[in-house]
Amino acid sequence: MAKSIAAQIMDEDSIGGKIKSWPQRIKGFYTEVRTETKKVTAPSWKEVKATTLVVIITVFLFGAYFYVVDLALSFGLDKVFRYFR
Repeated sequence: MAKSIAAQIMDEDSIGGKIKSWPQRIKGFYTEVRTETKKVTAPSWKEVKATTLVVIITVFLFGAYFYVVDLALSFGLDKVFRYFR
């Protein structure tokens, strides 16, 4: 009995065992995908507008921040290069 269980385990780990179990694994995968897809809900129009507004404001804030940092670095490097010229 122990040999048959060991042989079965060895067979599942072998290439032939993996090929044989492929259709069952694919079916299980699609079953899980279908189950998870049923849990997905679409956001409401109010949520879409709110998150879009947050993204737009964040983009402008980061743009302003990087503009200021770019100005400061370019000004500082310009001073350094002019000093060593």
